[in-house]
Amino acid sequence: MRIPKIASALIAPGLAIAVLGAGSPAAAVEPETPPAAETPIDPPIDTEPPASEEPGFEDLVDGEAVQGPDEPMPGGGRLPGRPCEPGWIWESTKRHSGKHHKGIGVTQSNYNETNQIGTSTFTSEASGEVGISVSGKVKAKASAMLAEIEAEYGVELSVKIAVKIGNRYSTPHPPKTVLNARYGAFRVKSDGYNQYIYTNCTKSGKTTATVYSPHKIGWHIWKSK
Repeated sequence: MRIPKIASALIAPGLAIAVLGAGSPAAAVEPETPPAAETPIDPPIDTEPPASEEPGFEDLVDGEAVQGPDEPMPGGGRLPGRPCEPGWIWESTKRHSGKHHKGIGVTQSNYNETNQIGTSTFTSEASGEVGISVSGKVKAKASAMLAEIEAEYGVELSVKIAVKIGNRYSTPHPPKTVLNARYGAFRVKSDGYNQYIYTNCTKSGKTTATVYSPHKIGWHIWKSK
C-alpha cells in the first residue's frame, strides 16, 4: 500500500508555558479555559477526492478533421447554386456537474494533530500537460469542437494546459484532519455528437461521444480523518 507523500509546512499556534522560580509560592490552579469555537473555513473544504476519469477514455490530438462519411450524399437540400461548406460539426447535448480534475504527479497529504486551525502549504513537484480526453469518436476538428462547447456553456477551454513545477498553495487546515492536495487541471465534462454537412446542406447520421476539455490549472484540496 502506497503511503501518500507528506507535504511541506504545517503552522499552528504554540503554547505559552510559565516557569516558577525556586522558592516561589505555589500558584493557585485555575480551571482550564475551554478552547474558543473555531471559525468555519470559507469556502468549505471538499470531503471527497475529485472523480477519476472513467476507463475507455483516450487522449485526443488536435489535427485536421477526418474525411466525410463513406455513404453517398443524400438527395434534396439546397440548390446547387447555394452550396454549403462540407465538413464535420460538433453539437453539445449535456454538461456533467461536479469537479473533474486530472492531476500531474503524486497526491500530497499533511496531518494537523492540534486542536486548532493551522495552515498547510503544498508545492507542485512534477510537470506535464493535460489535454482533451474522449470516449467515443470525435470527427470534428478538436479546436472547432472546443469553440462550440465554449459558446454553449460560457466557459474558456484549451486544447492543452501545461502544468509546471514550483507552484505553491497555502490553505487553512482544520484540526485533527488530513489534508490532501493534487495539482493539475480542472476540465469540463460534456456529451455531444458529430454530424457531417454535405455541399447540398443535408446532414449525415449522428455519432456520439463524451469529452473532457481542459479548463483551468489549479489544486484540488480535500480532507479526510
